[in-house]
Amino acid sequence: QVQLVESGGGLVQAGDSLRMSCAASGRTDSIYAVAWFRQAPGKEREFVAAISWGTGNTYYADSVKGRFTISRDNAKNTVYLQLSSLKPEDTAVYYCAASKQYGVVSEGAHDYDYWGQGTQVTVSS
Repeated sequence: QVQLVESGGGLVQAGDSLRMSCAASGRTDSIYAVAWFRQAPGKEREFVAAISWGTGNTYYADSVKGRFTISRDNAKNTVYLQLSSLKPEDTAVYYCAASKQYGVVSEGAHDYDYWGQGTQVTVSS
């Protein structure tokens, strides 16, 4: 089992930046990829970004490319999501997720095995 705990969400203004963390514990040696998803009220959960735990290769949704950066610190078993140039439409609950599927870094929520509890990001205009 893997446990994920997100932190770092909050209320910010449009144009501001924020850094969120996802700390993993438990069987972290089983993790192949970690992703961030978000869900706004009344909307489906959507992919934001993902990173390969071993290689560090990164993947982004078009809506956040150039504004958000995902990174990891394997020594701390932590993945970060740096959010910059925030927009009101970035308002959502952000979830961290981990996958055990070797060789796959997916944008599909159904491919992830473990989830954090979520952290709220609210961007005011």
